[in-house]
Amino acid sequence: MTDRSFRQSRRVPARRGGVLANLLAVVFSVVWIFPIYWMVNTAFKPRSEAMTPTPHFVPWSPTLANFDVAIHQTSFLSNLGNSLVVVSGTVVLAIALGILAAAALSRFRFKGRRTIMVSILVVQMLPATALLIPTFLVFNRMGLLGTYFGLILAYVATVLPFSIWVMRGFFIAIPVEIEEAARIDGAGTWQVLYKILFPLVAPGVVASSIFAFIAAWNDYLVAYTFMKDQNQYTLPVWLASFTNPTTGTDFGGQMAGSVLFSLPVVVFFLLVQRKLVSGVSAGAVKG
Repeated sequence: MTDRSFRQSRRVPARRGGVLANLLAVVFSVVWIFPIYWMVNTAFKPRSEAMTPTPHFVPWSPTLANFDVAIHQTSFLSNLGNSLVVVSGTVVLAIALGILAAAALSRFRFKGRRTIMVSILVVQMLPATALLIPTFLVFNRMGLLGTYFGLILAYVATVLPFSIWVMRGFFIAIPVEIEEAARIDGAGTWQVLYKILFPLVAPGVVASSIFAFIAAWNDYLVAYTFMKDQNQYTLPVWLASFTNPTTGTDFGGQMAGSVLFSLPVVVFFLLVQRKLVSGVSAGAVKG
């Protein structure tokens, strides 16, 4: 067998493996995308068509009535405002505390540093539901139940360990010589942090912001448990209002509300993904 025929014989299994991998990728993509497609599909169906026992993969009589019902519900705008306030506060506070903690754990050597890092990792491993009752009791004693600040603190406690670990990795990757050069030029500690280090850890900030945004935006259990007044509920709790004990569930309206609920997450990701990708690419280039 010649060298050329040997190389060709090795390419055949490689090509078959590539085709199989592509087929598996297509199958998994369809499985993951189908629920989203069905949500959008149901949002445009009238109630009679959405409740039919025979599923229709394309609306026979598409309508926007479900979106009209969702938008004109009395609590939609107020719950939307509540979600925006809570999510904004969660992202800002988690990023601010995460940057300071990550910088301290990566740049300073002090007693108990490893213990703190291990504790953060252990807390990250715990399910959020396991901490719900203890957090509820503590917040009740502190008078934080039924307040936006209390809900923001609960979300920050959930996302902060992840933010610290992500941004700490970016801080460690930055050469110490950059800080030393800035200090020689007369920069103080805070100037080094916000003018030198912060732009370099921007990809970590963006990744942590996305995680904090999605975690706070999608949460139902904490918001329903901690907020006492219906006017203080967030959008995930609002979605549950489409289920009525007497009339059942308005699937068309609920799916239309779910589409509206998902749009801010998609828009937020589209706004920051370019900065995320460009930051990671820039960080991969060594000068």
